[in-house]
Amino acid sequence: MEPENLTHITEFILLGFSAEADLQPLLFGLFLSMYLVTFTGNLLIILAITTDSHLHTPMYFFLSNLSFADICFTSTTIPKMLMNIQMQTKVITYEDCITQMFFFMLFVGLDNFLLTMMAYDCFVAICHPLHYTVIMNPRFCGVLLLATWLLTLLDALLQSLMVLRLSFCTELEISHFFCELNQVIQLACSDTFLNDFVIYLAIGLFGAVPLTGILFSYTKIVSSILRISSAKGKYKAFSTCGSHLSMVSLFYGTSFGVYLSPTAIENSRASAIASVMYTVATPMLNPFIYSLRNKDIKQALRKLFS
Repeated sequence: MEPENLTHITEFILLGFSAEADLQPLLFGLFLSMYLVTFTGNLLIILAITTDSHLHTPMYFFLSNLSFADICFTSTTIPKMLMNIQMQTKVITYEDCITQMFFFMLFVGLDNFLLTMMAYDCFVAICHPLHYTVIMNPRFCGVLLLATWLLTLLDALLQSLMVLRLSFCTELEISHFFCELNQVIQLACSDTFLNDFVIYLAIGLFGAVPLTGILFSYTKIVSSILRISSAKGKYKAFSTCGSHLSMVSLFYGTSFGVYLSPTAIENSRASAIASVMYTVATPMLNPFIYSLRNKDIKQALRKLFS
């Protein structure tokens, strides 16, 4: 018997990580702690950068925007999951699901492009230091940020509107802790060819192109560092972009681990568990990476607290 076609649905079911009641308080405490650390850590980074005039440079301008995107990124998914655990429900309305998908894709896209811009900033600082202030001027940085917002906004809007054209069946269970685009599309009874095509096109434009730019930038950076004769000069040059390289490795490493892992592809529950690494762990660790490896951020935080 074929599943019933329901064009107008009212809600989805988020299965989350576990149906065992004994684990729910543990999950609630764990994710609440991670969310609070993420929110507080990134907020402190933003405050430190905005209040310290020495940090009003392109690198820290992009970092503050990355911290803002990470706060919004986690706030899109974690509070809803915590509320569902607290209220012992797994329901999310159709409207809330579409809204969550839109903001999730928006802030993931922002993260992606901001990491690319920070890689370009490192490239100019190390490979073209004499022209750095001319190239990375405030107007250029503002235009880059505005273009990033417009591109990611259009992509998230298009992807969300494409979901609205789909009709769904009686099987409305999402094996995830939030409305992940691929998971929702898999529940559709109508033809999803156009949706899949737009997703692959977006991955190519907004995924492969920024990643290629990052790899190109770091290839040039490493080549320039290796040409430096003194060990002290090499260390100073690497420390300039060491924190950003750690963030890039963490973000893309966990993302590829989720979407390219055979286990995650075959098992949607395994994908949900693995996706915690880039949706929760990466935004939480970013402030620690920058505050522990960066003397300027440490000094700004000391001034902020004093």
